[in-house]
Amino acid sequence: MQQDKTWGNRIFDILNHGLLLLIGIVTVIPFIYILAVSFTSPHEVAKGGFILFPKEFSLAAYRYIFSTDTLIRSLGVSIYITVIGTLLNLLFTSLMAYPLSRRYLRGRQPILLGVLFTMLFSGGMIPTYFVVKSLHLTDTLWSLMLPTAISAFNLIVLKNFFQAIPDELEDAAKIDGCNDVGVLFRIVLPLSMPAMATFSLFYAVAHWNSFFNAVIYINDSEKWPVQVWLREIVILAQSRIGDTSIEETEIQPLTIRMAVIVFSTIPIMLVYPFLQKHFAKGVMLGSVKG
Repeated sequence: MQQDKTWGNRIFDILNHGLLLLIGIVTVIPFIYILAVSFTSPHEVAKGGFILFPKEFSLAAYRYIFSTDTLIRSLGVSIYITVIGTLLNLLFTSLMAYPLSRRYLRGRQPILLGVLFTMLFSGGMIPTYFVVKSLHLTDTLWSLMLPTAISAFNLIVLKNFFQAIPDELEDAAKIDGCNDVGVLFRIVLPLSMPAMATFSLFYAVAHWNSFFNAVIYINDSEKWPVQVWLREIVILAQSRIGDTSIEETEIQPLTIRMAVIVFSTIPIMLVYPFLQKHFAKGVMLGSVKG
């Protein structure tokens, strides 16, 4: 039976909850500001000031960004990169993590040391660009997925997760006629759904937010993901959407920027609640064992 809390514990709980509530409010305010400005009329935005609720509601910014198919096309590119790239990430990471989780694998330790080495040192941007160019991946969407096919950190954690699965299950599967591939896809992966869900979200968020590789490897603006267009609008003062300059419209550039931020953030926010519950279980199981 739980003992009654002392006054000291109650005061601590009140202060703790109050501090967390304050931090939560401070964290949410920027998102409320972005959302409010995106729905505010250009005249009110031109007056300046901090806006948390639009006095003059307007959809002008959203009508503008949807006036051409540029952002819709870039959204499709981002979705394609996120879905296909995440599937490739999970496939390649699993195919490498499983054999490394088997202690009887010869040469296992040198390979693991090589993986850890990549977490500390990399070839750099220019050598990586020449590798991508020599493989004829420039100006293709594959250049945004294959160079980041495996994350060393995720590989190590997933390897530890696989290593915690009892060897008896693998032995029983092999007695029933399964080979190593069958053991992976029929036994190991079904038992690793929490970890796979966690890493799928890690990889998906990384693909969705990535823009630097697209800036380097993609020259065709029709293949730019939505984050590159967001960068063009938010960072560059003379950015363009399609063939129309922001300065040529009566809409405030700030409302355009906020509308694009909302537009690019909503898809990944819709996915997050379905996978969030797997975070603690998936990561902790793979990080404390092995």
